[in-house]
Amino acid sequence: MFRPFAALLALAVTGGASAGGQRVAGEWPHYAADLASTRYSPLDQIDRQNVHELEIVWRWTSQNYGPRPDFNLRTTPIMLDRTLYVTAGARRAAAAIDAATGETLWTYRLDEGKRGESAPRATSGRGLAFWSDGESARLFLVTPAYRLVALDAASGRPIPGFGLDGMVDLRRNLGREVNLETARIGAGAPPTVVGDVVVLGAALVSGSAPPSPENAPSPVRGYDARTGELLWTFHTIPREGEFGNDTWESDAWRTTGNTGVWAWMSADPELGLVYLPTEAPTGDYYGGHRPGDNLFSQSVVALDVSTGERVWHFQTVHHPIWDYDLPTAPVLLDLVVDAREIPALAQVTKQGFTFVFDRRTGEPVWPIEERPVAASDVPGEKTSPTQPFPTKPPPFQRQGVSEDDLLDLTPDLHAEARAIANFYTLGPLFTPPTLMVERGNRGTLTVPGALGGANWPSVAADPETGVVYVSSGLDMNVLGLENDPERSTMDFIQGRARELRLPEGGGPQGLPLLKPPWGLITALDLNRGEILWQIPNSDTPEWVREHPALAGVELGRTGQRDRGGLLVTRTLLFAGEGSGMFAAYGSGGPMFRAHDKATGEILWETELPANQSGTPMSYLVDGRQFIVVAVGAPNHPGEFVAMALPDER
Repeated sequence: MFRPFAALLALAVTGGASAGGQRVAGEWPHYAADLASTRYSPLDQIDRQNVHELEIVWRWTSQNYGPRPDFNLRTTPIMLDRTLYVTAGARRAAAAIDAATGETLWTYRLDEGKRGESAPRATSGRGLAFWSDGESARLFLVTPAYRLVALDAASGRPIPGFGLDGMVDLRRNLGREVNLETARIGAGAPPTVVGDVVVLGAALVSGSAPPSPENAPSPVRGYDARTGELLWTFHTIPREGEFGNDTWESDAWRTTGNTGVWAWMSADPELGLVYLPTEAPTGDYYGGHRPGDNLFSQSVVALDVSTGERVWHFQTVHHPIWDYDLPTAPVLLDLVVDAREIPALAQVTKQGFTFVFDRRTGEPVWPIEERPVAASDVPGEKTSPTQPFPTKPPPFQRQGVSEDDLLDLTPDLHAEARAIANFYTLGPLFTPPTLMVERGNRGTLTVPGALGGANWPSVAADPETGVVYVSSGLDMNVLGLENDPERSTMDFIQGRARELRLPEGGGPQGLPLLKPPWGLITALDLNRGEILWQIPNSDTPEWVREHPALAGVELGRTGQRDRGGLLVTRTLLFAGEGSGMFAAYGSGGPMFRAHDKATGEILWETELPANQSGTPMSYLVDGRQFIVVAVGAPNHPGEFVAMALPDER
């Protein structure tokens, strides 16, 4: 236990200036910096003249948190009044850390026993949320097995008056009864706290081969920050009589599950709105059991935070069958477009789009066109005849696959790439999954794949310039469906990996099937709806550079197929290379770089102790600016690494 926090108690609601609310200078009070999800810090002590002097000043290991080490620490700390608050380890323990020294101040650990074995996200999670009413300060933790715990910020002890003994069972009040011990529902993202309302979503297991077309629903709910009382529920799968229910034909809304929010959420406290980025329904690649457009799956949904009522929505994929979940909260920015001041919302996607709306009404800032797309020939599947395409800004990643996209670094490699591609269906974005045919078609090559384009660490924004930065990977999925009664009662599911597997690396002789660049960092000027600049997100991977088939070939920088976490400050853009643990073969890396925000030029780089596994953040303590990032790798348990300029005191 340590001293009360005067500054914490004075901080009732924090948010980015562009989204309303106040933010104490030098602090990082939310997972993505502010309620606008900008990952922006106004600090400027570290700049292009001195960034090369950055050094590691402390390290905090998570090795002994949980029954086994966590090698993929995805947490971003929050920082208030000289204290970092984090989650760590497989049990998702909460901890407070002295922001200047890295000393552990308190920890909270909950052993969820048998119930913990059912957690679909049995990881450290992505962090904590903070709330204060001026008299008390609390942290909100969502446990792996889906409980909401309120902790005293000063001591780490559960709040007795919140729920039952400081916690609320989130597996209750889902709209359908589930087994409290075994239901595979949880969450990895922290809640979003707006005023006195704690808003949270849910995540289930991966939906590529569900055991049945039925699953638990994943509503979004608002809870009272003081008492834990359930205030409202928004059904992401609308019930009978609710708006959108008619988009679930054949009464599929009664049994279909998922459609949750596994990313975090943004909010505008001045408008009283919270913005949801939703996922696909059950299952990811076959929708024959849920005909219709399936609102509110893969949609941006604006809710009144006091009532949970829908204010506006936009569906980014109709009748989803490509696993193009919205993987990150939308960014809130104030733009000037054609001399019009627009309080805007920008949602980046896995398919490489950026949808931009007026966040008050949902009106598109630039036209969004419904364009015809290919129909599925899979029995029982009825795809949407059109999909939405933003006219501005341009896509930040390649879309679709043709022969022109195949590896062509040498004529021999290009010929081998064509021979491999002949076994698969190629086509533009939204080419539907196909049936696996023995000795014939092995499925559809989909680009970007489910791990490509943007993902949860991928976006940051500068509210002073209206520029959004996106890290994206050129990941590729093989979507081949099969009927397999031993695995699922669904008519079709994703085929077994061994039958779909491309060569290691994806293409000829273990190299990627597609030509570079394989990963990008893109700066999008949202005042003009244009790409400001675009660069590869890393050097050429060593396993490619040293490949004997490429001897004598000048490669340049190719980038790699991961999405490293980003941080924007008043002076610089910081970017890592990603963990590589859930991306394509040979991705990720330990390099951490500072870029010129206006051009993308690399100004400085350093090698971290391990691969970047979380998104970086920055804060000020005792007049010294720190940058902290989570790192980890196989056989390197996750840790937080703090960097700063040399202390001249």
